[in-house]
Amino acid sequence: MREPLTPRWLVCSDGRISPLPVSRWHGEAEDALRAVVARCAGPALDVGCGPGRLTAALARAGLTALGVDISAHAVRLTRARGAAAVHRCVFSALPREGWWTHVLLVDGNIGIGGDPAALLRRCGGLVRVGGTVITEIEPGGVGLWQGHAWVRAAPASGPTPAARFRWARVGVDAVAALSRDAGLVVREVFRHDGRWFAEFGRQPSLVAHRSAAQRLGAGPVESRTTSR
Repeated sequence: MREPLTPRWLVCSDGRISPLPVSRWHGEAEDALRAVVARCAGPALDVGCGPGRLTAALARAGLTALGVDISAHAVRLTRARGAAAVHRCVFSALPREGWWTHVLLVDGNIGIGGDPAALLRRCGGLVRVGGTVITEIEPGGVGLWQGHAWVRAAPASGPTPAARFRWARVGVDAVAALSRDAGLVVREVFRHDGRWFAEFGRQPSLVAHRSAAQRLGAGPVESRTTSR
């Protein structure tokens, strides 16, 4: 019989306190994540995989999937589900960079590192041409918040612990500006079971367009950039 899971709260430096859905993380993939899995058409990296419910769901759907987490315990839990995972930071070297079809950031993991634009740029570099980054976001009105956060075993206020980390939150209303900062394009913003997600793709390469046009005999493609 599994021991009961201890509740946890995420405390942000702006004063927001949110309960962490620990039981959900340790369960099977819920409807919202099954909708994310259904959008995946090839190998996927689950960044910040935690106990691995999404990584395992991807594998069960017949997709090549790899979880990535800085917690060795989370990696062990993911592997215990029969899924593959590595104990790494997303900003360190990862297997088969540039080969993946999708990189997934769910459960608030767009906040990793406290700089969503840098994180999305990194994830964009992990996918192949035509690949996408699917990230869970928050409803409108949140905008882009960047600061520090820490985890508590009780929601009551108290002194800020030493073990805090850089964190961020992204709302629907910040997606367009964030995509520009990250050098990506917004493919789609969608909602499922009351939760919001955004799918980003890589910017088309002008060099690739130029090369393709020349191979087809269309001559050089003119740049639309003008001098001022």
